[in-house]
Amino acid sequence: MPNDTLFEPLQFRNLTVKNRIFRSNISGRFDNYDGSGNPARINWELKFARAGVGAILSSYCSVQIRGRILPNYATIDRDDRIPFWRELGKRVHEHDCMFLLQLSHGGRQRDVGGIEFEKGLSSTDKPDPLHGLEADRMTVADIQETVAAFAQGARRAREAGLDGVELHAANGYLFTQFLSSAINDRDDDYGGPLKNRARFLLEVVAAIRREVGRDYHVQAKLSTTEYNNALAPWEGAGNTIADSIQVCRWLEEAGVDAIHVSSGASFPHPKNPPGDFPVEEAVKTYDTMLSSGSRTLPLYLALRSGGQLFRAMWVHARGDVIEGISLPDSRAVKQAVGIPVLCTGGFQTASVVRHAIESGDCDAVTIARPLVANNDLVQLWAAGHDRPPIPCTYCNKCLVNVLENPLGCYEESRYGSREEMIRQVLSVFDPPPFV
Repeated sequence: MPNDTLFEPLQFRNLTVKNRIFRSNISGRFDNYDGSGNPARINWELKFARAGVGAILSSYCSVQIRGRILPNYATIDRDDRIPFWRELGKRVHEHDCMFLLQLSHGGRQRDVGGIEFEKGLSSTDKPDPLHGLEADRMTVADIQETVAAFAQGARRAREAGLDGVELHAANGYLFTQFLSSAINDRDDDYGGPLKNRARFLLEVVAAIRREVGRDYHVQAKLSTTEYNNALAPWEGAGNTIADSIQVCRWLEEAGVDAIHVSSGASFPHPKNPPGDFPVEEAVKTYDTMLSSGSRTLPLYLALRSGGQLFRAMWVHARGDVIEGISLPDSRAVKQAVGIPVLCTGGFQTASVVRHAIESGDCDAVTIARPLVANNDLVQLWAAGHDRPPIPCTYCNKCLVNVLENPLGCYEESRYGSREEMIRQVLSVFDPPPFV
């Protein structure tokens, strides 16, 4: 679409993306239990590549099995994972779409732990405050091993022909657990002052650059304001935008090519993904986690008996803004660095995105739930729609269903029937893996 900011190419140092719309990191339990890839994931990613997004950010892809967040998510922890990712990248590239692998480690923040390990690794040995998932405090040797694992993950992504990597340093996962002033309680070189708390992340960036060189795209996703006390006023608030601006400057100096702005010191969090909290749906699926942590049973019982109170707390902590919720932080980051800035936050209105880019709030947006609701969102914008005829309701039913069910839009009001909704959810298995 000529003369439209949304469809102008975005030039990074080592990469050009055809437009300003990225599919953000989201995926379901589509893969094999052991972390090997499955054709259903390829079907999933092709939904968005065919429909016109400029680039896809994979869902969190663990660089170590002990760092994974859920079973049935493809990993990048071994060389024998490379052929799957190479095939996925090849199929996505057929639609003039870039593919960035999101290198991740969950630390103490997981959903369903799996059978391989009982405790996560973290900056701290305190359990995560929501579910009570236990963690071992990482030794310096653990940190060095994990740094090397991230570097090898980036090397494998490059060997697979993927277009770049993103470090998931947001939303409560391992990097956040080091960066956060509210979570990191270390007294060694990786704790205390901000520079120490950022050391792990910066060591990972340096190790990746040694492994893949300077001519490969590397970006980082940060929770630029943590709001760690959003649902727990007795907790510390965590890092501020001022803290994160300093981290972004260090990342730019270290050779990162772009910053991806998010918020929230956990996942899920009222600020990310901003929207409703679907209590009834959560009760149906949260039982999957009952054996995972020391606080899962009390939380489950609370949802069953008084879930609307939790929902009210969630909505209050979220605030009134949903679409573009992170734009103020994104603008502050963009004014502080010279590299492109991406912003996530419920975008589904073309004029909102256009204004955000043209006013200097960000260089591009990343979108997850509105693209799950309307896979053809980019095509709708190109055809002149400002907003989809049947927009995403931000109900977050997709979020809570992913624990047990295939990822998709579970808001029945958007469909003519429940059967139509189920067909959409199950479309990720078409074509089937064996023909």
